[in-house]
Amino acid sequence: MGRGRAAIRKYAQVKRTVNPKDERLKRLDRSKETAAPLMNRRKDSEGGGSRSVALKTSRDGSTHAIDSRESNASQRAAAATPTVPAHMFFLHNTALGPPYHVLLDTNFINFAVSNKLDIRKSLLDCLYAPAVACLTDCVLGELQKLGSKYRVALRVAKDRAFLRLPCSHKGTYADDCLVERVQQHRVFIVATNDKDLKRRLRKIPGVPIMYVHARKFTIERLPEAFMAPR
Repeated sequence: MGRGRAAIRKYAQVKRTVNPKDERLKRLDRSKETAAPLMNRRKDSEGGGSRSVALKTSRDGSTHAIDSRESNASQRAAAATPTVPAHMFFLHNTALGPPYHVLLDTNFINFAVSNKLDIRKSLLDCLYAPAVACLTDCVLGELQKLGSKYRVALRVAKDRAFLRLPCSHKGTYADDCLVERVQQHRVFIVATNDKDLKRRLRKIPGVPIMYVHARKFTIERLPEAFMAPR
């Protein structure tokens, strides 16, 4: 009998309910609304929209709330940060080495022709190492559009000793083509005398710049070429 009574008493305790209008339930709801920013729940903002607030714990153990908009903005900023190649040691590019691959710009070929410089021989004299002159379709297209004034430079650019690099993008603007190529593959030296292009290339770490100066080739931002003519 005792066991039966205890079981009935326990069953009655489980089935006991609280009146929905009870004051204790109202206080519980009010406490949840007050603690909504700390529980990462949605809360109406002053402008009528909705936002979520999360907890953030600092090093000293204190806890404060952060807005989800701020966290999303920081995540977008981190995603927009350009990634650095694995072969970059600070500003030193360890992927560069002989034989060097040199991207020729339109005006660089014209400067070499006007100064009566042989490109392959001058590259060897500047770098003291074997080098491969590379020519993109955009550079060749620009030389063809410039007309008879650059016919000698066009004839030099059509030399079969130069490595031809095909372009898959639209347009024939050589500056954008060279900048995009060295951003994707930082294994090139860019040869140009264009001031605007050199300004854009100096913002990309690990890309040496070659140019014509005093009737010879010189290079900057290449530590191995410390004996190169200046």
